[in-house]
Amino acid sequence: MKSRRPARAIALSQARPQIWQFRALGLVLLVLLMALLAGAKLAAARSAPESFADLAEQTLPAVVNISTTQTVSADSQVQDLDEMFREFLDRQDGETPRPRKATSLGSGFVIDATGYIVTNNHVIENAEEITVITHDNEELKATLVGRDEKTDLALLKVETSKPLPAVKWGDSDELRIGDWVLAIGNPFGLGGTVTAGIVSARQRDINAGPYDDFIQTDASINRGNSGGPMFNMAGEVVGINSAIYSPSGGSVGIGFSIPANLAKGVIAQIKEFGHPRRGWLGVRIQTVSPELAEGLRLPAAKGALVSSVSTDGPADKAGIRQGDVILEFDGREVSDMRSLPRLVADTQFGKKVPVSIWRQGAKTTLTVELGELDEQAEAAAQTTQPGGEPETAEQGKGDRIDLLGLDVGRINDALREKYDLPENAEGVVILTVDPNSTSAEKDLRPGDIIAEVDQKAVATPADVRDRVKSAQDNGYRLVTLLINRQGDFQWVAVKIGKS
Repeated sequence: MKSRRPARAIALSQARPQIWQFRALGLVLLVLLMALLAGAKLAAARSAPESFADLAEQTLPAVVNISTTQTVSADSQVQDLDEMFREFLDRQDGETPRPRKATSLGSGFVIDATGYIVTNNHVIENAEEITVITHDNEELKATLVGRDEKTDLALLKVETSKPLPAVKWGDSDELRIGDWVLAIGNPFGLGGTVTAGIVSARQRDINAGPYDDFIQTDASINRGNSGGPMFNMAGEVVGINSAIYSPSGGSVGIGFSIPANLAKGVIAQIKEFGHPRRGWLGVRIQTVSPELAEGLRLPAAKGALVSSVSTDGPADKAGIRQGDVILEFDGREVSDMRSLPRLVADTQFGKKVPVSIWRQGAKTTLTVELGELDEQAEAAAQTTQPGGEPETAEQGKGDRIDLLGLDVGRINDALREKYDLPENAEGVVILTVDPNSTSAEKDLRPGDIIAEVDQKAVATPADVRDRVKSAQDNGYRLVTLLINRQGDFQWVAVKIGKS
């Protein structure tokens, strides 16, 4: 009797390829489906809208025009020909030119149906009267709830018998370079005007303030657009149009908007307190250049270098010192110096946050309880005295530090009087600077005080010489000097030897 086992084995061997064929076909179909979905998503993200009409119709009613008036002296503003002629006649008659009313125009948008309106601070600055003109041409008198010069934001309030159309904040962090955006405003006083463009760049610093983080766009923005909203394609406010770059005064395709994620926190605090309430760390910082990074033995040129610490401030109490490099704040990387003030300001005062620092070749983490920033006190603390004129080698003599091209001396009463040194200053005084040295290239001047060399305090010229020689013997090209110039501290990386 023959066994059936071989027949069964044959049947199975014949069926197996069919099973694998079905599986392979399913896998191919799945891959094709995923590719189609990915392609559709990519096309949706990158393709230009067929029209902006629906988005404009949705958002225009919430955008307002803002008109302000203020009294100015005749000498303080540019005048037209008629005004100049009238002033000329007044002067001929012996009359003093009379103050006049100046009018300026801007834009804004409603964020609350009860009448709260966001605009730029520079739109309403020094205004005696503020008038809001809604999309349906209703004129409403506005009161100023509060403003913030540092971010150029202001919040207005109007009283109205009916709810106003309002728009919502969007997430500006989700914006990508190349995304479509819509700008609405009041250019040249023409009234509600819609322009479209793309996000051209992110995180622009235009030296407008300490928290610069502008979105750059090529959407047409002109005078009068200030304070107007920039929308994403979902109709959410992702920016406030604030500035343009223009040699001619008109749009050349370079406009700057305050990110919504920066603005909405400031506006919320103004609404609640009448002014922003920011976190305060209590340090002065400077950029970590590649040379300073090398001098500090830091692997990469990043973070914020602490040049001074406010006595009894949050950082001081937590143990942060001069010469520390702040690398992370509250779990977020400090990529460069200018990112730290934004991170601190956006953090609730009173919160305990971890701060990662680099100190003398090692990374460590401290916990800091943030204080509340006092704007006036901070401004006064950061006021610096101008440095004196560099002296020639004949004007003073001291101990020579050949490797730095400096003559230095101990601090004494005569030098305190000569250079007007702070009473509590510690270190050694620079007396002369070799004009051909790297110290001269770094703008070191007679009267500057060297407080530390490579993050170690110095009290005598010998201390300076020994620290510099030690760095050279260990194979380092640079040393870092903590310079005290009239009470203003700054770290400087100086090459050892001649330039």
